[in-house]
Amino acid sequence: MNRILILIFLFFSISFGFTQNQKLLSKKLVDISKTPIWNKISQNNELKTNFKHLKKLNFYFITYQSDNSKVKGLLIEPKNQGKYPVVIFNRGGNRHFGKLTLATMIIYTSKLAEQGYVIIGSNYRKKDEFGGAEINDVLNLTKIIKDIKKADSDCIGMFGWSRGGIMTYLALQKSDKIKTAVVGNGPTDLFGLISDRPEMESKVIAECVPNYSENKESELKKRSVIYWADELDKNSSLLILCGNNDKRVNPEQADRIAEKTNKN
Repeated sequence: MNRILILIFLFFSISFGFTQNQKLLSKKLVDISKTPIWNKISQNNELKTNFKHLKKLNFYFITYQSDNSKVKGLLIEPKNQGKYPVVIFNRGGNRHFGKLTLATMIIYTSKLAEQGYVIIGSNYRKKDEFGGAEINDVLNLTKIIKDIKKADSDCIGMFGWSRGGIMTYLALQKSDKIKTAVVGNGPTDLFGLISDRPEMESKVIAECVPNYSENKESELKKRSVIYWADELDKNSSLLILCGNNDKRVNPEQADRIAEKTNKN
């Protein structure tokens, strides 16, 4: 009898988990005047000229279910009523470095939001695999936006810089929901990246990627679009940006993937 009860409990627990997956769990409006960035974007308790556009926007902290994780993120919506195209913003960095914050969203995405876009971004799950299982946290955003009234779930774009570029390439490999994407100097070949910056292997990749030492070649290839460029969604447009003075990612990586995608 006890065994039967345990099985029934597990069945309902798993079923409940599946029903909650890809769901927006909370959406909390943020008063930006009560956040740390306010002192930088205001003067005499009024928004500075360069930030007046923020008056047209609402900012939210969100939590959503992705697989078995509750993932936190941020959302920007125009205050005016309507249905707006969506841009998924993929943060860079790893673990706590480069964490998505209200300041990040204001500086990098708020002027785009003002033009009539819903912007949403994820901080990824706690166990960062640097392009591993947490790609689902990005892909699931394409589903939870259906819970956002102002978001047009049939019109989704994506933007990622640096490590966020890796996430964007992976999303284009695994999803056909992204109409257009912009990548800002995202690594395209992790073998080249660790050759240029050995500390990226020892201090980031080896610490984040599960069983890295045993599966180094296959795990690096999984995260290197140069090896599977032909698998990117061919119905999605892609803009690749890079800076010649970027010290984190060799700009030649952008040149190589641009050449390869043009052939495809």
